[in-house]
Amino acid sequence: MTRAVRAARIAVAAVLPAELALVVCVAAGVRLPAPALAAAEAAVFGVLLLETWVLHRLYAAARAAGEEPRAALRTAVRTVVPVQVRRLLRHELHAGASLGWWVLRRKHGVRPGDLAAAYTGPQTAMMYGMVFVSVVETVALALLIPWPAVHRVVLVLDVYGILLVIALHAACVTRPHVVGADGTLRIRYGALFDLAVPPDAVAPVRVERRYPEGRLVTLSQDGVLDLIVGSQTTVTLELNRPLTFTRPLGTRASARTIRFHADDPRTLVSALRQPV
Repeated sequence: MTRAVRAARIAVAAVLPAELALVVCVAAGVRLPAPALAAAEAAVFGVLLLETWVLHRLYAAARAAGEEPRAALRTAVRTVVPVQVRRLLRHELHAGASLGWWVLRRKHGVRPGDLAAAYTGPQTAMMYGMVFVSVVETVALALLIPWPAVHRVVLVLDVYGILLVIALHAACVTRPHVVGADGTLRIRYGALFDLAVPPDAVAPVRVERRYPEGRLVTLSQDGVLDLIVGSQTTVTLELNRPLTFTRPLGTRASARTIRFHADDPRTLVSALRQPV
């Protein structure tokens, strides 16, 4: 069974990019040779059969172990589908849903009495700049590419990229940091990062503007977690104990100090310092 699971995971990793390329071509109106299309669909069908068989075996094993149906299905999917693939798919679904929240001007996970702290200030201009550049690039390529089939494929990819950038920004706007009425702090970055800090884990917290180098989520060897927005952080939070968090692609780590950005750091820090 272990070999079958390994084969299913390899098949998913290999076929998903090919299927994505096929979908892009079909959406762009590119006519693929019949043998190539038939071979691609046969490969996808074979992978689906393998996935279905492996999932059924894992589901049956989990049910035999006493798990409820939904829990057994979750166990089977987590065993077969790599965590990175699950995280990326979930992020895109949440980002797409955030477009609706953004249009409706609603916030996700903010209850009455909570403080919502925005953090998109340093990146807003950059995001809109990326959208503008992408639109200009799309128009320019439409004028420069002489081959209709290539132009349609590039157009689909460009439109998808523009929507993805807008959805990422919408997810950040609609999923702010939250200071709960009970003193819980929820530190977020769109649908990519979400860490709940309980009140009893909060030690000294202060406004401190820093300009660290690194990616969105950067963890130092001494347990300092930087959640960087626009190359800066404005709040430093010391913890009474290490807290475990999940990186955007699913790996887990722990931190003793968290530095993150808030557009109005003083209001957030004051809310955290208030007695519950």
